[in-house]
Amino acid sequence: MRRKLIAGNWKMNGSQAALAELDAIAQAAAATPSADVAICPPFTLIAAAAQRAPGLAIGAQDCHSKESGAHTGCVSVGMLKEAGASLVITGHSERRADQHETDQEVRAKASAALAAGLTTIVCVGESEAQREAGEHVEVVRRQLAGSLPTEAGSAELVVAYEPIWAIGTGKTATPADVAEMHAAIRAEVGEGVRILYGGSVKAENAAELFATPNVDGALVGGASLTAAQFVPIIEAARG
Repeated sequence: MRRKLIAGNWKMNGSQAALAELDAIAQAAAATPSADVAICPPFTLIAAAAQRAPGLAIGAQDCHSKESGAHTGCVSVGMLKEAGASLVITGHSERRADQHETDQEVRAKASAALAAGLTTIVCVGESEAQREAGEHVEVVRRQLAGSLPTEAGSAELVVAYEPIWAIGTGKTATPADVAEMHAAIRAEVGEGVRILYGGSVKAENAAELFATPNVDGALVGGASLTAAQFVPIIEAARG
């Protein structure tokens, strides 16, 4: 039985004051022992978040593949662990698009994170044009082949399917769309790897998404910024 994982990605949002939201989120997580709950704030808030909410998994939104060196503005997995992170997101579509990250770079980051013992969420997903062209399954298969470390163990590796056209747009893939893609991913990664859905996940659609075959939780963007929006998603994971 794969445990649900509900992970919040704050992206470039948040402040010291915003960490107050973690109190109610941590309470909801404690009341949901059947699922893992994580928050990935900006780098600057990781240490403070880990101190404030020891019952939550605190993660990072990216990492560098090298342990140290002349990589201005980058953060290594060792630094993340020292700050209190136990999880990291790699290959998010916004980094693939805005920072031009390649599958090879994503794989190197994921390998470094797994080697350090961090739970690693590798993101994949197609554009609206690729879906309309009927290429969506093949696109995601190629991303998986290029992005997943060959040495990855199922316990630490998580895949997040995030259709690019549904991220922050208010659009959500239909249950049939999600079932099709998650089944295709499952065929590639095996039974042990958790597969999350991400793309405008909110309280209103969480229960339906979690009831879809091969959906093992969610990677949540905007709705994770406040307890009022995120807690109902956690509650939906209780089944």
